[in-house]
Amino acid sequence: MLGRVKTWLGIEGVKLELIIPEEITDQDRLIEGKIRFQSLNTQFVTQVKIAFIERFSRGRGDEKLVDEYELGVTTQNVDVEIPAGEIVEVPFTLPISFLRSEMDELEERNLLMGGLVKVAKYFRKVKSEYRLEAEAHVRGVALNPFDKKPILVKG
Repeated sequence: MLGRVKTWLGIEGVKLELIIPEEITDQDRLIEGKIRFQSLNTQFVTQVKIAFIERFSRGRGDEKLVDEYELGVTTQNVDVEIPAGEIVEVPFTLPISFLRSEMDELEERNLLMGGLVKVAKYFRKVKSEYRLEAEAHVRGVALNPFDKKPILVKG
């Protein structure tokens, strides 16, 4: 009885870990990596969802605004058995595309305005943080395993 409840809740079940590059450039169009699965009990993974997310914040204090944008998402239907005590790695490729604001375009096009745009961004406290998230659907489990890791984007 306790074993079924543990399995249903995902306790002692599949653990998911993202193996990805620590940094990419804003010119990259793909992220390649692996998803590492391991489990204390034999389980079956049926689907994996991977998303590349930008967390865009600007402003200070009470006026701070935060938005999140999905820059790339893929859902793969898989049928992978995760044997008890073994590690299984599944490779993935995620197509991505970065969003460019008018300020970013102006910064790149005009050398003089580029400096002013950088100063304006600094004073408005504009910042983007990026992360990769993965979630796996496991047969017979209510709480799916997931992982998220930050990625540094060099411009």
